[in-house]
Amino acid sequence: MAGGITWNYVFKFIITGDAAVGKSSLLVRLTDQRFLANPDPTLGVEFGSKLITIRDSSEGSTIVKLQCWDTAGTESFRSITRSYYRGAAGCLLVYDVTSRKSFENTRTWLADVRQHADPHLTCILVGNKVDVCEEEDLISSEPNRTESTGHSRTSSSSSAKKRKRQVPTAEAELFAKEEGLLFVESSAKSGLNVEAAFEQAAKDILDKVKGGVFDGDDLRNTVNLIIHPVTRCQALATDKLAEEWQSPFERIGE
Repeated sequence: MAGGITWNYVFKFIITGDAAVGKSSLLVRLTDQRFLANPDPTLGVEFGSKLITIRDSSEGSTIVKLQCWDTAGTESFRSITRSYYRGAAGCLLVYDVTSRKSFENTRTWLADVRQHADPHLTCILVGNKVDVCEEEDLISSEPNRTESTGHSRTSSSSSAKKRKRQVPTAEAELFAKEEGLLFVESSAKSGLNVEAAFEQAAKDILDKVKGGVFDGDDLRNTVNLIIHPVTRCQALATDKLAEEWQSPFERIGE
């Protein structure tokens, strides 16, 4: 389309989890490709969007617009953030790998999402802040390698404060498998697996759409057909109109 960018689908995502696990930093890394070192606590919700391309060997490429809502992790805003669960097609359930409590609380957050969101929602469990784990946690499975300076990786000093990992990867993977969730570990600081987390979830949603998971009444309630790309682009340009849009995804017409 001349003079603008079009897309095939719009997927609404929510980002949920305890306060201070890095939800806002993940969103800023996705949308702005930068690290938000000291974000202010989220009051209610914050919004961001991103275009991604999902490639399929048999059907070519599908352009998806991610409409992401970063929700507050404090109890005082719980009633507000729950209203944004409605109509979400995807969810990033975030915990801090150095905080056992934030991982244990994902069960409560997941129950909340499942109670208030679409039953077909795709949820990915994201273990954030792997960059702040102690060095031995990050390289425990690798032999020491010598850098160009002649020092091993374990002997290199770092100005960043490291913390002990409290949530083993294997335990989080098992929890995700038992609950039917996707799983990835990430770092908003380095960008590790941030976009990959959204892409993995978006691909799963797209597979559900193409596989007919959303059909019958679900399809009529969640898909709006023949929306002109320019009109949709203009509509999403304002927070007010974006907030009013509650469909998990929209199919853009030709």
